[in-house]
Amino acid sequence: MGIERTAPLAGAAALCSGIGLARFAYVPAFPAMVAAGWVDGGGAGLLGALNLTGYLMGALGGRRLAGRLGVPAALDLGMALVVLSCLACAWPGGLAWLGPWRGLAGFAGGVLMALAGPAVQAVVPPARRPAAAGTVVSGVGGGVVLGALAVPALLPLGVSSIWLGLGLMSLLLWLPLRRYWPAPPTEEVAAGPGAAAPPRRWPGVTGLMVVYGLSAAGMVPPMIYLADLGMRGRGLGAAAVALLWALFGLGAMAGTLLGGRIAGRAGGMRTLALWMGVQALALGAALLPGGAAVLLAAPLSGFAGVGASAVALAAARELAGPGAGLVWSRATVLYALAQAATGFVLAALFRASGEAHAAVFGAGLGLSLLALLAAARLARKRA
Repeated sequence: MGIERTAPLAGAAALCSGIGLARFAYVPAFPAMVAAGWVDGGGAGLLGALNLTGYLMGALGGRRLAGRLGVPAALDLGMALVVLSCLACAWPGGLAWLGPWRGLAGFAGGVLMALAGPAVQAVVPPARRPAAAGTVVSGVGGGVVLGALAVPALLPLGVSSIWLGLGLMSLLLWLPLRRYWPAPPTEEVAAGPGAAAPPRRWPGVTGLMVVYGLSAAGMVPPMIYLADLGMRGRGLGAAAVALLWALFGLGAMAGTLLGGRIAGRAGGMRTLALWMGVQALALGAALLPGGAAVLLAAPLSGFAGVGASAVALAAARELAGPGAGLVWSRATVLYALAQAATGFVLAALFRASGEAHAAVFGAGLGLSLLALLAAARLARKRA
């Protein structure tokens, strides 16, 4: 296989481990950890917020790491930290032990997200870049589906087995595919010592950042509380919750694969507005009573919330050309900052409301509607 095929697959494996498994497999593990007494509901929400904070740190440091180590070595470091953090979480040491390790998992995911997409786009032919963006980010959805299948299968062996299994799966993804890491010129992805001119401003990029940040904030409730909503909020059994999270992952895969391709044809801003409409619909569905509504919200949340990353990555390349690596790094940092801040606010809201899911999902709906309005306005301006 040529680099136009191997590099996107390797990038997808990185995001499958760093985001799909190390981050999102926590969602179906959330109610299991609460039921096993490892943490209470508020503490589990705080662990999610700490993971988002680590993600912010990784997004901030990813380009600097790539500048010092090179992109392949930085990707290796991110994958190694994913494996280490998962294995460490297998010990039930309470909030004080689990918090730093969940933060480290977030850091690794931030590094991988900041580097994998732009590095792949830098080494594939221009005509294949929108499709490559979808392929790389579809690794997130693939990891979500894998986690949705693995968590309930491992749970009868105990909560510790979940984390050991996630660590092993990440290791098995990393070792065979690391030889296919993309190795672009440093200036395409990282602010290395040889980075020359100061970055310039690109029209439309600020609007893209606003929409992407609002989308990130609006997606915090499904990305942390969706499985808990299904199990403790709607009374779904373990099998239904596993299906719920698998549907989220399948939606994420569809949203990323379609997002990159449609953005390549219709334009990134127009596609982003469409994806934000689906996100608002997903958050609204989560507020409806009954288990069926949650099962509808799950694939829509994955489709729009994760798919928006593929659309935004394609839009960054469309707006900034060779500067897309810098734009995407900034967008990843903004996304992480929005999610970390929102994560802590919603963890406090969840605890203060007596663990009322309607409070956090209602906040997510409001933020998603703002993202939709901003995206629609930006799409009209670009047109």
